Amino acid sequence: MNLEQYTALAITALHTVTDYRRWGASRFAAAGLDFSQGQQQPRAEADTLIARALHLEPEDLAELGAARLLDSEKNTMLNYFYQREMLRRPTAYITGEAWFAGLRFSVDERVLIPRSLLEPFIEEGFAPWVEASQIQRILEIGTGSGCMAIILALRFPDAEVDAVDISAEALAVARANVQRYGLEERVHLHQSDLFAALDGQRYDLILSNPPYVDTAAMAELPPEYRHEPRLALAAGDDGLDCLLPLLEQAPQHLQTGGVLVVETGDAEAALIRRRPDLPLIWLEHPAGGSGAFLMMATAGSGF
Repeated sequence: MNLEQYTALAITALHTVTDYRRWGASRFAAAGLDFSQGQQQPRAEADTLIARALHLEPEDLAELGAARLLDSEKNTMLNYFYQREMLRRPTAYITGEAWFAGLRFSVDERVLIPRSLLEPFIEEGFAPWVEASQIQRILEIGTGSGCMAIILALRFPDAEVDAVDISAEALAVARANVQRYGLEERVHLHQSDLFAALDGQRYDLILSNPPYVDTAAMAELPPEYRHEPRLALAAGDDGLDCLLPLLEQAPQHLQTGGVLVVETGDAEAALIRRRPDLPLIWLEHPAGGSGAFLMMATAGSGF
């Protein structure tokens, strides 16, 4: 079905905001879309698309339910719905924005859609393992859209933040977000494969949400994930292609007493099997489970 045929299904029958909220949610639910990159529910995703088409916020829609729409507004909504349902394009890429830790960020297919098991720990400042007053230099490995580097800069206002990514395209998106929040003086972006471009610099806090999806899981990802950069997801047969080099190199870039925080996702079990010797502190997510760990650097440039 092309866009013209899709539009013809609804444009003459649906007239109000409520009509489109109901129709979009019903279509998305029936289509079996994956919502794990976005608002988690078909109704919420439909509301987000409708709101952005009208230059509003989703919370504005309830009081505008009976409002009749112009044909131009209907066409924009149906274009968005078509992309989401038929092309399985994630909502964040359709609207060009996503939320992380309460802030809005610009995103497109050059970067992962912001989401991380580390979000609640960043918001808490990694207490009790991290003392905010002791954090002067922070490094984020694999910054993507720059969302975590920006949140870290805001959470630790006295710290300088270096953020690296192997992708020049991702760094272009990150740069726009850094400028959006006026943090050019404190958030410094570098193109680098892990620590390669950092000239032996050392940090009080290193954070990373690296690629960790193994080969079997990559083959089973929902179609929505095919829109995201493979480079930011795929991590070899066991999901450790990036994690193991990161762990090997990190001690040379941490101050004594510094902290390394890494998201492992489904590669957690593989990491424990491969490196049972590591003193990993697994972080318990508020929603349950782990998938992220913390390590403390000791004297002698080791863990």
